[in-house]
Amino acid sequence: MGKSLVIVESPAKARTIARFLGRNYVVKASMGHVRDLPKSQFGIDIENNFEPKYITIRGKGPVLKELRDAARKADRVLVATDPDREGEAIAWHLAHALDVQEDNCRIEFREITKDAVKQSIKNPRPISQDLVDAQQARRVLDRIVGYQLSPLLWAKIKPGLSAGRVQSVAVRIIVDRQREIDAFVPEEYWTITAQLLTAREEPFTAKLSRYQGKKIDLPNEESALKVKTDITGLPWVVKAVQRRERKRNPAPPFTTSTMQQEAARKLGFTAKKTMQVAQQLYEGLDVGDEGTVGLITYMRTDATRVSNEALSAVRKLIEGEYGKDYVPAKPRTFTAKKGAQEAHEAIRPTAVERTPAYVQKYLSRDQFRLYKLIWERFVASQMASAVLDVVAVDLAVGEYEFRANGSTIKFPGFLKLYEEGKDDGENGEQGMLPPMQEGEQASLVDLNLDQHFTQPPPRFTEAMLVKTLEELGIGRPSTYAPIIDTIVRRGYVRLEDKRFVPTELGYVVVDVLKEYFAKLLDTGFTAAMEEELDRIEEGEAVWHQVIKGFYSGFAADLEKAHHDLEKIEIQDQESDEVCEKCGRKMVYKMGRFGKFLACPGYPECKNTKPILNEVGVECVACKAAGRPGGQIVERRSRRGRLFYGCSNYPDCDYTSWYRPVNQQCPHCGSLLVVKKENTPPICANKECPGKV
Repeated sequence: MGKSLVIVESPAKARTIARFLGRNYVVKASMGHVRDLPKSQFGIDIENNFEPKYITIRGKGPVLKELRDAARKADRVLVATDPDREGEAIAWHLAHALDVQEDNCRIEFREITKDAVKQSIKNPRPISQDLVDAQQARRVLDRIVGYQLSPLLWAKIKPGLSAGRVQSVAVRIIVDRQREIDAFVPEEYWTITAQLLTAREEPFTAKLSRYQGKKIDLPNEESALKVKTDITGLPWVVKAVQRRERKRNPAPPFTTSTMQQEAARKLGFTAKKTMQVAQQLYEGLDVGDEGTVGLITYMRTDATRVSNEALSAVRKLIEGEYGKDYVPAKPRTFTAKKGAQEAHEAIRPTAVERTPAYVQKYLSRDQFRLYKLIWERFVASQMASAVLDVVAVDLAVGEYEFRANGSTIKFPGFLKLYEEGKDDGENGEQGMLPPMQEGEQASLVDLNLDQHFTQPPPRFTEAMLVKTLEELGIGRPSTYAPIIDTIVRRGYVRLEDKRFVPTELGYVVVDVLKEYFAKLLDTGFTAAMEEELDRIEEGEAVWHQVIKGFYSGFAADLEKAHHDLEKIEIQDQESDEVCEKCGRKMVYKMGRFGKFLACPGYPECKNTKPILNEVGVECVACKAAGRPGGQIVERRSRRGRLFYGCSNYPDCDYTSWYRPVNQQCPHCGSLLVVKKENTPPICANKECPGKV
């Protein structure tokens, strides 16, 4: 048998695969894409059926030369790039660049194990032109929007801006949510909670639920006090006790989206970090005597399917670790979301026998934490349901009803190993209730009347944003992390307390695009484009025609926007601040992190100043040093992170990552700070003896 050249994307993947193959195989890495559209020009021939112009990526010349030399010496070339659109496109570009016959040169595997790799080599296939065309269509669409829309933003908002087809929709979602929050008007409401004792003096709590058999709302203190007056001195009688058994089923094994969401909730990982660590686990790590091996299946997937071999192995493990009661009668199957690639598998360990405890000493902290999450999620997905005893007790007091809820775990099932994380507003299970019977009396210990205000919808966390993008059909498994990374890097949004806040730049860009490119920012339209890309992949649509259909409307919007905006000359808004260098009145300019002050005399005078938002707190460090009292103001680090400093900087170097409040620590005199909204202030001084 002659020599075979196997090409993969990364050196790590190459090292892992080389271990599984004999001396007749040479494994080399392409280091990702080798050809792409040029950066310095548009690169799409619109008049010639939107034909893309591909060039060798700068710096990839030596890599291609090495691959060509290896290909000439080999009897056959096999391309083993990732099993998705992007991987297929890399394989296609490599075949063209190396002049490799596309028939039977493509091999793919969704886990980097010896059996999977050897099996794929026995079954090479032609490169799938449908998959390649779907990737080309996305690339061309994004290039058209990015290169034809961005100059409009440069001219009218700020040089250097760029617009992305899908990223702009993500920014719009964040901007719309923030405007919803800003427009929110809180409404007052009250709740009444009774602290009670059963006839056997066992404590429990119940909440007001009904009046004269109908749901009751308490809009103000007056209505709450009336209830208190009405029920004072009346007996509390158990009216009804409802008991039922409820089953909780485990969540499916991870898809890309659910992995990113859960890693954000439980590990605090960004989507980008999750994918980087998952890539390491997939491509292979050294696990002692086994050598280098891929620990998880391919991490870009929207499928929940699991192979029969993996199901048999996990059921055997569950029985061995937890007993027969924890193994369902038959393997669980999960309903795939519409459009999911069911030929793919869910994200799971390549060998469930490699427990987190077994691999821990070989992995970094982040690698271990993500592997443990993936392993536990997969094993739990095939465990028996949890069984809960749920109890609801209704108590009558006059014409009012109070309800007490509780639940206990009768059989833990999958909960013995794993429970899915929760987003804001999702409640956990309620506590236990003491046993009660209809007709028995309870005694009131205390009645709590509590004022509340309705809350606006929360800002998006990364987990919530990924979930929303997936639910709306925007983007696909491989795109969530790049979308989020791009909108933060471009300064359209920033993260505060791990939540997305639009910058002024984000507002301006969204408003301009909304006015002139409403369809482009429409979530339904963007989701429909994703479905068109899926149809191309399935061979049901021709990519040139899909692009043509998009471009006709986009080009008309673009022409109208240029025509309208040519007539508008946006003047810089003048401020009251005088430039101390030349005496001109400074103007407001837009930067990456919002507005700042600049001298209109540029380039002769290059003076700029940040706009300092005061938080209403005097700087105690200035007082202690005998300087005129400075004010605490908001500032931004070079990376855009919000922090707090003194307006007397650089004379005063006081800084804090947390928002100071107008209170001093009674123990050391330092300012108190708030770490998170709606939490009590604490002392900022780590060495404070009292530590408020």
